[in-house]
Amino acid sequence: MTALARRASIVALPGSLSRSWPLFLRIFATMLVTVLFVQVLNFGAFVLMPPPSPVIFTSSRIATVARTGRDASHLLTIHATGAPRASAENPRDLALARSIASDLHLPAASVLVESGQHKGPTIIGVFRPPLPMGMGGPRQHRAMDDALFGDFTVSIRRPDGTWLMVEPVERLLSPWRMRFVLWFVLAAVAIAPLAWGVSRRIAKPIALFAAAADRLGRDPRAEPLTLTGPSEIAEAAAAFNQMQERLNRYVEDRTTLIAAVAHDLRTPLMRLSLRLEKAPDDLRLAGEEDIREMSDRIGAAMAFVREMTRHVRRQRLDLRSLAESVVSDASDAGGDVMLHAGPSIVMEGDAPSLKALLTNLVSNAVKYAGNAEVTLRSERGVAIIEVADTGPGMLPSDLVRAFEPFFRAERSRSRDTGGTGLGLASVRAVARAHGGDATIASRPGGGLLARVTLPV
Repeated sequence: MTALARRASIVALPGSLSRSWPLFLRIFATMLVTVLFVQVLNFGAFVLMPPPSPVIFTSSRIATVARTGRDASHLLTIHATGAPRASAENPRDLALARSIASDLHLPAASVLVESGQHKGPTIIGVFRPPLPMGMGGPRQHRAMDDALFGDFTVSIRRPDGTWLMVEPVERLLSPWRMRFVLWFVLAAVAIAPLAWGVSRRIAKPIALFAAAADRLGRDPRAEPLTLTGPSEIAEAAAAFNQMQERLNRYVEDRTTLIAAVAHDLRTPLMRLSLRLEKAPDDLRLAGEEDIREMSDRIGAAMAFVREMTRHVRRQRLDLRSLAESVVSDASDAGGDVMLHAGPSIVMEGDAPSLKALLTNLVSNAVKYAGNAEVTLRSERGVAIIEVADTGPGMLPSDLVRAFEPFFRAERSRSRDTGGTGLGLASVRAVARAHGGDATIASRPGGGLLARVTLPV
């Protein structure tokens, strides 16, 4: 599909693209709806949940706890303290102090009541004000006058001069707080499926876009992206498809140019060979050798181009089965080749290309070193092919250029000993076409180690 046609398809998309919201509006709307929903739940908690009821302690109960030194309900704590620095000024606190002192048979000055203190994260102080007028009868008002609740301290001086302090136990997770915690947990559980579904719906086009980018790295001829989703994603997909088309066109143009040049060179080479027939024998033999070498290189280049431009059919295959086939063929031909045992490695790829990759690595090792050891393993979702030999190896400067087309570490001009220099170039091209790579390095004990990594 041309860029113009693709652009037209974007404009002509019927509803899905033109009526879809932009991505930032979708995220904004999702956050707004989520916040509103949470606020509705909080308002429900405010309306439906009863307010917390304070725990009320009478003056006689305070006196009993001070007398016995313990509280059976564990709602009050008693401990020794120093002399209080301030004296009570609230008439109600003074009256409660006198009542407690009377129950303990102590002077009134020996008891100090301080109420309405806030010592921690509590809202119990809202219950400190007296009951409004008209609420309850005289008996209820008298009962409330004899009650302590909220935050308070009662300091009592014993006959020996030491002081005791009685105060309520501060509980961080009181029942009403537990109800609110439970409500918040239920609200989070209720909102989680909605947030999960909407987030996945928003992130799905981005995940598909990332998968397409990864697929392009593995197979440049992969199918283009579908132009759906939010407008930003659709525009990015259109730009991605155009980039993929331009890359493929660029590669095809360069490949076609190489193939055309290689093909056209055959004609002048043929004319040269005809003219050399009348040349002296020494000149004719040298010229024919050069022409033969050039023809071989041209043939290898055209074969390389055909291999790189042919239609690739990816399928699930067992990489170890391919390696066993290549090793078996090399052994039958008299090569010293060994395949280390290991589990099967199943991946998706082009079987002819991968078999050619293994054949090139094994044949190079046998040809230049006389032996080859093949190892296959899988690590973290990557298949690793290693072909090692114990030959003379290569110079460090040659290792850097080993994968360049037509480069030969063997300096002879004979194809029988030096090859065409396209074997390792083909290996790297096949590995990269599958989303992997190929490297070669010297072994510590001598020889070379060629490693190919392929995503499983």
